[in-house]
Amino acid sequence: MHILLVEDHEMNRDMLKRRLERRDFQVSVAVDGQEAIDLVESLMPDIILMDMSLPNVDGWTATRMIKANPAVNQIPIIGLTAHAMAGDRERCLEAGCNEYEIKPVDFTSLVSKIQALVEDTPL
Repeated sequence: MHILLVEDHEMNRDMLKRRLERRDFQVSVAVDGQEAIDLVESLMPDIILMDMSLPNVDGWTATRMIKANPAVNQIPIIGLTAHAMAGDRERCLEAGCNEYEIKPVDFTSLVSKIQALVEDTPL
């Protein structure tokens, strides 16, 4: 399974990438929303893990742009955010995310969500 991990914070990105690769996921990385938009069509990942607070083009905008592109809009996106306030989950879903995970990431929960979305089974 191929994952596009979009994360600007180097420590978070490296930790998540290593942990996902240990689970035999193939992981490509983008460091901001514009890079994710530029890469998604050529990579055609099975799923995107999108940090919502990114430089240049934020995760909210990048998600909307990816979901507006018919060539890639079927790719599930999990929003990753430190925002855990009331309404933040709904805001992620309204932007086009299929699911939402609060940082710091509960890795077991994240892997379950990845598998459920890629296998198209209910959570």
